[in-house]
Amino acid sequence: MSFKKITEQESKYNHLESRSTLELLEEINREDHTVPQAVARCIPDIEALVDVVVERLNNGGRVFYIGAGTSGRLGIVDASECPPTFGVPEDMFIGLIAGGDRAIRKAVEFAEDNRNQGFEDLTTYDVNQKDVVIGLAASGTTPYVIGALEACQKAGISTGCITCNPGSPITEVCDHPIVAEVGSEYVTGSTRMKSGTAQKLILNMISTASLIRFGRVVGNRMVDMQLSNNKLWERGQRIISEQLGISPEQALELLKKHGSVRAVLNNTGNHE
Repeated sequence: MSFKKITEQESKYNHLESRSTLELLEEINREDHTVPQAVARCIPDIEALVDVVVERLNNGGRVFYIGAGTSGRLGIVDASECPPTFGVPEDMFIGLIAGGDRAIRKAVEFAEDNRNQGFEDLTTYDVNQKDVVIGLAASGTTPYVIGALEACQKAGISTGCITCNPGSPITEVCDHPIVAEVGSEYVTGSTRMKSGTAQKLILNMISTASLIRFGRVVGNRMVDMQLSNNKLWERGQRIISEQLGISPEQALELLKKHGSVRAVLNNTGNHE
């Protein structure tokens, strides 16, 4: 299928090397302002994918993000932040990147061009029909991701994707395509910019909305967060103090006793 890669179109700006620092920053920011508008147009498609994710989570399934380069790194970031934020198991959201963990910090040449490796990487986690696999590819043409989604579809595994090119091949091999059409990049073809920002915003929406629906937020508070540093202990202490109308000192004692904000609130039976 032939299509026009919007993400590779010529930038609206030229002679960037002649710009002042202020001009560069103002122009980049001007372009960045268009990204949330592009994401807003995708909300119905994001909603459909979130509903599938919630259904799978409620039935013991997992969410896999799979991508290459910037896209793969963004998926890993989102997946890795779910356990400390929402207290979910580390294997509930899993991020995979072409080239493996080494590619998180350094590009692995041609890793994204292997059409079979993506599904092979998924099978090491025993991916199955309980799970959801979400492919991340700004271009929509990454063989590593396309091959993985295609194999998942054949295996009856639910799939989604986040891309920035309408009509791209990735949209043909997944059940729930999300296309954030952000237009050309400030630096021609540099999809780490607006395209990456759009993917990050959508990933935030998918994981956050899904885990709120999954019951991991009370009111607007992260009651299941992992108490892994002083800042989070202080946040937990503050939540308990405010929710129960007790002193910070009393809240801290309860938090030490029960080990989590949710456990404290459940054991008092006095929260909204």
